[in-house]
Amino acid sequence: MSIARMLKSIDIKKSKLETLRPISKEQTQNLKQLYDVDFTYNSNAIEGSTLSFSETKLILNEGLTIGGKKLSEHLEVINHQEAIGFIESLSHLKPKDIKLKDILDIHYLILNKISSQDAGVFRSRGVGVQKSNGEIHEFIEPLKIDEAMQEFLEWLKNSDEHPIVLSALAHLKLVSIHPFIDGNGRTARLLMNLILLQQGYPIAVIEMKNRAKYIQTIEKAQQSSQTEDFYRVVAEAVGRSIDKHLKILTKDITLI
Repeated sequence: MSIARMLKSIDIKKSKLETLRPISKEQTQNLKQLYDVDFTYNSNAIEGSTLSFSETKLILNEGLTIGGKKLSEHLEVINHQEAIGFIESLSHLKPKDIKLKDILDIHYLILNKISSQDAGVFRSRGVGVQKSNGEIHEFIEPLKIDEAMQEFLEWLKNSDEHPIVLSALAHLKLVSIHPFIDGNGRTARLLMNLILLQQGYPIAVIEMKNRAKYIQTIEKAQQSSQTEDFYRVVAEAVGRSIDKHLKILTKDITLI
């Protein structure tokens, strides 16, 4: 299926979801609890966290400490939930209203108490990553980050892409700049979801089981400017999220 057909199909389902609004306070909290855990577990797992879905749920919902796990992994869970709350607080705005401070604040929340000296500030040294083919990809030098981020925000302000494509492109552009020493992926996925929320879509989760495909499509886009496969990964995540919302709301399911 082409990306255009995928987007059309998703937007038909989104229209069905909108007919169920307004959502009750109880179901709003029900869905938030679901996505706080689901989004947090998968986003942290993609970055190497060893916490399971159930352990993440216990930390968030019960306030428990998991034996044998690092303090930093517990903080990653708590911090990510706080970052979700932050993007939800900005969901009444439009993507064009997103400021540099908002992105820095998301990053600050991600690394707070874990790497406080790096939280919410651009990196001061060069970084690179080894790609799946073994080559080293070097990101832009530190002195060019501020200019690149200003260009990114200007693009975001003027873009007229479909909301799902816009969210995917914003994610891709941010990780390609790689402005932070750590936390770039989590910040990009939160920014992606901020844009989705601002345009009436639910939070979309890139699942850990799709990690290899997710990373490969990012690499492909960076190497060849072929972005459709990455759009597809994001669109599939949005579609899954809408399907979950429809199931929970139409059947009035309470999650425990």
